[in-house]
Amino acid sequence: MLEILDLSVSYGAVRALRSVSFEARPGSITAVLGANGAGKTTLLRTISGLVRPRTGSVHFKGEELLGRKVETIARQGVAHVPEGRGIIEELTVEENLRLATLWCLKRRERQSAIEEILELFPRLKGFRHRHASTLSGGERQMLVLGRALISRPRLLLLDEPSLGLAPLVTAQLMGLLRAHATGTDMTVVLVEQNARSALSVSQHAVVLNLGEVVVSSSAAEVAADEDLRHHYLGF
Repeated sequence: MLEILDLSVSYGAVRALRSVSFEARPGSITAVLGANGAGKTTLLRTISGLVRPRTGSVHFKGEELLGRKVETIARQGVAHVPEGRGIIEELTVEENLRLATLWCLKRRERQSAIEEILELFPRLKGFRHRHASTLSGGERQMLVLGRALISRPRLLLLDEPSLGLAPLVTAQLMGLLRAHATGTDMTVVLVEQNARSALSVSQHAVVLNLGEVVVSSSAAEVAADEDLRHHYLGF
């Protein structure tokens, strides 16, 4: 589904990514891990078209994404959820979801898509008519993820979805994400500081350090490598 080859990105004299290469398969979650400044967010921003690389290629379903407009990439089935909970607090939960359907779904499909998301996140279903400003941090993150999933993406790019969440809420969110990816053949690239949580739901893991790939292997192998975890992942 997603093939990244020899991707390099610079901000002026600073090299943010250095010849990054890996693949992500349909129905799988690939965790991208590493310390702050490792290049994780830059990687997602490059895939979604927000950053132009110096070299390399990003193929999605066999087609090159680099050089295309952000909106074109989005319409090809790529959803990017950046760090932070970008919702419209003045709107209700349902209105936030409905707004997300306007550009990607036909009118007759919108209500059923909203109901599907509310079924996926039962906690939001009881709050559908409440303003988003009243939601907890975990509920807001569910709404952000729901807004991304409502477009039925084939590739989901998630940047730090567990940031600021309690461990129990994080576990619930990760479990839902894994179940949805497996059930829909959606490909997920998950950037996370919480490496332990990310590895628990991922099939593959890529560890970055100063913009370079340290290891690209199965999540189970990365989790089992004690030296690697202590040196790069902090646990």
